Amino acid sequence: MNQYCHLTPFERSRIELLHNQGCSLRKIAKRIQRSPATISRELRRGRVNQDYQAEQAQAIYLAKRKRSVRQRLLSNATLRNLIAQLIQINHWSPEQIAAYLSLNTGYQISYSTIYRGIYLDNLGQKRKSRGARGIARSLRHRGKTRRRRGQLERRGQIQMPNSIHDRPLQAQQRLRIGDWELDTIFGKTGGQVLVTLVDRATRRLLLGRARSKKAADVCTTIDRLLAQLSDQELYTITPDRGKEFSKHALISEKYQVSFYFPDAHAPWQRGSNENTNGLIREYCPKNKDIQDYSDAYLNEMVDQINNRPRKIFGWQSSNQVYQEKLLHLN
Repeated sequence: MNQYCHLTPFERSRIELLHNQGCSLRKIAKRIQRSPATISRELRRGRVNQDYQAEQAQAIYLAKRKRSVRQRLLSNATLRNLIAQLIQINHWSPEQIAAYLSLNTGYQISYSTIYRGIYLDNLGQKRKSRGARGIARSLRHRGKTRRRRGQLERRGQIQMPNSIHDRPLQAQQRLRIGDWELDTIFGKTGGQVLVTLVDRATRRLLLGRARSKKAADVCTTIDRLLAQLSDQELYTITPDRGKEFSKHALISEKYQVSFYFPDAHAPWQRGSNENTNGLIREYCPKNKDIQDYSDAYLNEMVDQINNRPRKIFGWQSSNQVYQEKLLHLN
């Protein structure tokens, strides 16, 4: 037996025509290829003043169909406002809210439904301005756009000549100095940035100030930092995938050094640089203007980081280990 489907407006008009011609239920059912029971129920439901009218029957059907849909949980204003309050005032996550409501109230709602409500219509709350993220800004991730697993990032792509998986074995295993990890640290939007270079073998930090995160300004700062190094201190560079490194070819050509780019969304592949950036954030907190820090302050910060004892090196500093390895080369 075929799966049942609802009568169409065309079928209802055929039923009205055949019924008015005096056809029996079985004859009508045979003509439109439906069961007699379906025709019987339809004639009973669509009667107006004892006569069947297809147009009226269709209107009755649509009204019942609309009422049969289960009411959405977040159409409840009380529940919606409670969730908004728990996010904005209590700073709870949707998962925490879903669990709390399940244990302490009569509401059963999943955290994914709460997320959909936030991104669909801001839980019914008015936004401050057009395009504002609203309640999503109160979430821990501050409303940042998420991508589905496996989705390709197509914004701001740059030419990447080499993959991190092709990096020389000596660089992979930290067997020599001269293999650097590269990144930038942002201050206030549109302001200066810090360019950080960290030697993989010794964790020694080189740091410079760039006028902005534009590729040309960052490239100029990288050039200034690398000019301090000899050929024996520069073999490979592993940068972040940011657009600020789109002019890497200029550095490669000038210093004869290869860039090896990591996989997307894999910061652990540049772990030394990421860890060092975390140390820098203790001196230069987020959302602070880099321009407010003097060169003397930044130099003192770099000296402190490079001269702190490191457990991984038997409590020697990065500077000590770097200089020892450099001496063995000469």
